[in-house]
Amino acid sequence: MHYSTKSVNPHQPDPNLLHRVFFIQQVCLALVIQIAVVALCAHPFAPLSRLLPASMTEMHASFALAALLSALSLFLSDLDRSARWQRLSRVFAVLAAVSAACSFFEPTLSLSSSSFVPIAAHPLAFHHDSAHVVIGIALILLSVILLLIRAVSPIAARVADLAAACLCMLVLVLVSEFLFGLFHIPGSSPNGLASTATLTCLAMLTVVAVLRRAEFGVFSIFLGSGIGGRIARVLAPFLLLLPFLREAVRAHLVNARVIPSPYSTAIFASAATAVSFSFLLFLVARINKMETEIHDLTLRDELTGLYNVRGFNLLAGQSLRLAQRAEVPFSVLFIDMDNLKRINDELGHTIGSATLTETARLLDSTFREADVIARIGGDEFVVAGQFDHAAVAASAQRLQESAAARFSDAQGRFPLSLSIGYATSSDKRFDSLKDLVAQADLAMYEKKRRKKVAVS
Repeated sequence: MHYSTKSVNPHQPDPNLLHRVFFIQQVCLALVIQIAVVALCAHPFAPLSRLLPASMTEMHASFALAALLSALSLFLSDLDRSARWQRLSRVFAVLAAVSAACSFFEPTLSLSSSSFVPIAAHPLAFHHDSAHVVIGIALILLSVILLLIRAVSPIAARVADLAAACLCMLVLVLVSEFLFGLFHIPGSSPNGLASTATLTCLAMLTVVAVLRRAEFGVFSIFLGSGIGGRIARVLAPFLLLLPFLREAVRAHLVNARVIPSPYSTAIFASAATAVSFSFLLFLVARINKMETEIHDLTLRDELTGLYNVRGFNLLAGQSLRLAQRAEVPFSVLFIDMDNLKRINDELGHTIGSATLTETARLLDSTFREADVIARIGGDEFVVAGQFDHAAVAASAQRLQESAAARFSDAQGRFPLSLSIGYATSSDKRFDSLKDLVAQADLAMYEKKRRKKVAVS
C-alpha cells in the first residue's frame, strides 16, 4: 500500500499511522492463513492431527475454510489492487459467507449393527451450540464487511459500519466468554467454548476488517491525525478492558463474600462513577495540554521559538493595558540585525538561520521572563515590557555589549551587530502598542543611519 505523506485533514486517517496499521494487518492475515490451512489439513489426515494441538483439530472445517477465504479476500481488497483482484476479493467474500452458513447444518449419519442409513434419509440437523452459532453469525457479518469494505456511498457505508460494530460486539462476547471460562470466573462455564484456533482467527480477522474499514467509515476517528483521533487511541484500550475487569473483580468479590451482598450493587456503581470521573479528568487535562500546544504553534516563531507577530500583539497588548491601569512606564525595543543579508550570501542560509537563533537566545538571556520577546520579520525583533526610560536605555546598552562579543561564524568574520531603537510610554502618552512600535522602529532606523554614516 502506498499512501501520500502530504498533510491531511485532522478528521482523515493519518498516513504515517496507516503505514504501521498496514504492517499489523499483513501479520494478522499471514497468521490466519497459516492456522486455517493447518486446521483444514488436519481433518483428512489423521497422522497430522495427532501431531497438532487439540485446538487446531477442534476447529470446525467450515470455520477454517471461511477464515481462509476471508483472509484472502482482505488481502486482495488492498487499495493498490486492480479491479480484477477487487472482483476476486468479493468472490472470496461470498464463498466465505456460504461456508459460514453451511456450518449451521451438518448431515447426520446413522450407523447400526446391520445396516448403514444413507445421508439423504436424514434431514440436516441444526446446531444449537451457542458458541458455534455466534461464530457462524460473526463470519457472515465479516463477509458483509468484506463485500462493502471500500463502500463510500451513504447507505452502503452505514451498512458496512453497522456490520463492523455488530461483529466487534459478537467477538467481544466470544473472547470474554472464553477468558472468563478459562480463568474460572464465577458465573461462567468452561464448557461449550469456542476453540482457541477458531477464536484467534476470528479476532485477528475482525481487527484487520475494522482497521481496513476505518480508512473509509465512521471508525476513521481511531486513525485520525487530530486531537480527537489521538484521544480516541489513548482511551480505547482502557474503555475496552475496564468493563471486563470490573465484572471479573465483582464476581470474585461477591463469590468470596468479601463485600456484603446488600451493598455490592451500590459499591460497584460508586466505583464505576469514580472511574468515569477519573477518565473525565484525564480527558480534560489531555485536551487542555493539546490546546496549549496548538496555542503555542499559532503564537510562536518556528525557527527561534520566540513569539511571532500575532503572539506579540496579543501578549504585549495585554501587558500594555496592565501598565496603563497601574500607571507605570511601558517600553518597546525594536532590534534589527545589521548584516544578515551578507551572512546569507557569503556563508549560506544555514549559518544565517543559526545567527537568528543565536540572537533569539541572546534576547532571551538579556530580558526578564515577564517581558514579551518576538521575531516580527526576517531579521527584526521586538521586546516589550514595563521599563522606564532609564531601564530601557540600560537594557539596550547591555544587549549591544553582549552582541559585540559574539560572532555569526567560527572564523569571526561577522560580529553579531544589532541596531536598537526604543520608545517609552512615559515620554509621550502613546495611545496604542502600534504607536510605540512605530516610534521604536523610527529610532532604530536612525541608529542604523548613523552607523552607515560613521562607517563611510
